Amino acid sequence: MEHLQDGHYVRLRSRVHGTYLHADEDGHGVSLHHRRDSMNAAWAVHLYHQGNADALAQHMLLYSAAYGRYLVATNAPAPLGHRGRCVEQRNYDDQEEEAIRWEPVAVGADSGNDVLLRNVAGRHLRNGAWRYLRANGRYIHTGASVDAFDNFSRKMHWVVEPIPFRAAMPLLRPPTRVRLPFTRRVITVLPMPSRVIVYVRAGADGSRIARGAFVFEGKSVFDLRKTLIRRLEATMGVSDVAMCVEAGTFGRPTPLVVDLPRSRQNLHILVFPVRTPAHAGVRYPDVDAV
Repeated sequence: MEHLQDGHYVRLRSRVHGTYLHADEDGHGVSLHHRRDSMNAAWAVHLYHQGNADALAQHMLLYSAAYGRYLVATNAPAPLGHRGRCVEQRNYDDQEEEAIRWEPVAVGADSGNDVLLRNVAGRHLRNGAWRYLRANGRYIHTGASVDAFDNFSRKMHWVVEPIPFRAAMPLLRPPTRVRLPFTRRVITVLPMPSRVIVYVRAGADGSRIARGAFVFEGKSVFDLRKTLIRRLEATMGVSDVAMCVEAGTFGRPTPLVVDLPRSRQNLHILVFPVRTPAHAGVRYPDVDAV
């Protein structure tokens, strides 16, 4: 419980399977994966700041360090091979939505960092049963869902692993390209559909001072940063930037350092000039730390 501090990054490891809760690359799904040194396995803690003092201490939100989208319980049946109901990544647009809020519950005095994650919306279901985040499958159908406490299983036990901050922004991975035989033409492997990028430039103090939008082809975060630098250098003399994605009206800015999700969904980007006080406040998870 001590690791679930506001603004900190954590991994959630299934006590039974040893796999980690992952934000899928489609920007929508949630699954289990053995890889721990991935931004998709990192989640940021967002304490819920509305209501009485008890709610402030108990309710939290979890958003992906890869795409900024929030972990939410739904009422849709879980896929074949899973128990309970679906969980997914979603933008945070409704501040009062309870399906996006969770209550960490310590498993026991000797459980170390083990917690149950109880979804707040479950208390309003017809049968009044609380729902808990659950790891499903082992070799196939690996994923997560929420299930009623009546079906309690150790698959609802999660180990919270803290992730330290990096000292600086990580290097962005260049896209994979190939050169066509007998030509000088270079192409990107597996081009992706285009999407609209809505960006806001932040000033040195973090205030939002300019806005724009453009259509971006592909999903390379490296190419997106180059495109933004070209646009801002021509109009504002900004030659080096860091990017954060904002997933929804109430979504927190999340450092964008991995390739964009495969979906065509528009992205809202907050752009910080580097070496400014505003950028100094951006915290990057060190997923490579042991």
